[in-house]
Amino acid sequence: AASMGDPRTAAQALTVQARMERALGAPDAEAVLAQARALELAERPLGIRNAAQILTIRHALFDDRLTDARDELNALLPLVQRRGSVEDTIELFSTLAALESRRGACAAALSHAGQSLALTLEAGLSPGPAWYTLALAETAGGSFARAASYARRSVQASEEEGDRVFLSRSRYALGRVQLINGDVAAALETLRRVQVDERAQSTVDPSMLRWHEELAEALLAHDEADEALALLDEVRPVAARLGRSTVLLGCDRAYALWLAAEGRTDEAAQLLTRTAEAFGRAGLPLERGRALIALARVERRRRRRSAAQSALQTAASVFERAGAAPWLALACESPAGTVGEPPGGGSGSEEALPALSALTEAELRLARLVGQGASNQEAAAKLYLSVKTVEARLTRIYQKLDVRSRAQLATALRP
Repeated sequence: AASMGDPRTAAQALTVQARMERALGAPDAEAVLAQARALELAERPLGIRNAAQILTIRHALFDDRLTDARDELNALLPLVQRRGSVEDTIELFSTLAALESRRGACAAALSHAGQSLALTLEAGLSPGPAWYTLALAETAGGSFARAASYARRSVQASEEEGDRVFLSRSRYALGRVQLINGDVAAALETLRRVQVDERAQSTVDPSMLRWHEELAEALLAHDEADEALALLDEVRPVAARLGRSTVLLGCDRAYALWLAAEGRTDEAAQLLTRTAEAFGRAGLPLERGRALIALARVERRRRRRSAAQSALQTAASVFERAGAAPWLALACESPAGTVGEPPGGGSGSEEALPALSALTEAELRLARLVGQGASNQEAAAKLYLSVKTVEARLTRIYQKLDVRSRAQLATALRP
């Protein structure tokens, strides 16, 4: 009756249905959304925040059909600015910021996110969503420290207001930047909470919030390879069934890190090379650059200095073109004296790297703690591990570095 007598109500109902079906991974979500959009075009909705048109744009964003989404948003924005409500304008600026963050247009992302926050504060609305958007934009092109700060504010606001959707999103934004910054223990804790949040909401589609690849990487950095692999094995069939190709690329990046942790560095390097190229073809420069940074780390472990340097220089070029300042700084860091040398630096030969390059990041953190005098119990407490795990990891470190005591380990760690 609603579809016959009240097309506007029918369009709203179908839009809600499409949103739920997308989250649940139902195959006909797009068809339902197309029905809602057709009814909506005939009825001219009163606003866009809960309309089929903006949900269509969001779905394009989820699918990384970024050109389609951008074209629709840019056509819609002048109309909404002239005639729409302030809430609708905030919605568009927020969506534009998320879109530009994803496609690596970093200056535009920061500008749109700032406008969204300014309008939000002026209207006296909850700043939680705007802070989340700013966290995304700052992660792309501003400052990792500011990104973490905005994400924490969004977490707090979402908790206070009982906003489960933005609580999950803002925790994801926080966990991601913690991981990028190397704060693995904090990232692991945050991203595990995202996992709990998303499963409590029965979200199936992995493109809506891409926490799986981030949690897998955090698990690997924490030397929990089995759990990381199990998570990837869980999400990849779902992404394949739903046709989420760029989700699969993110999983490939994480899987390559698992291969490297297992000592299969040749396979890892090949997979990361293909993944970086595929991200480039998909129009995702920041994801391409991130895969290249991972490739550089693997190449260092393979003792291929010039290959590692080449990957980092390409990543730096990608980030510089995008205006991705924090990522550019990350690509120009120089751990172990092997990364981030200026172009033309070094001999270019495949000279052997220090033995420390054989350690995973988790092993290196433990080695440094023990080398500085920490007991097994102290190291376990600091790294949130069991003493048994510390003992097993130390055994592997000793084998890789060919040392037999803590004193020898401390010597091996000296520059």
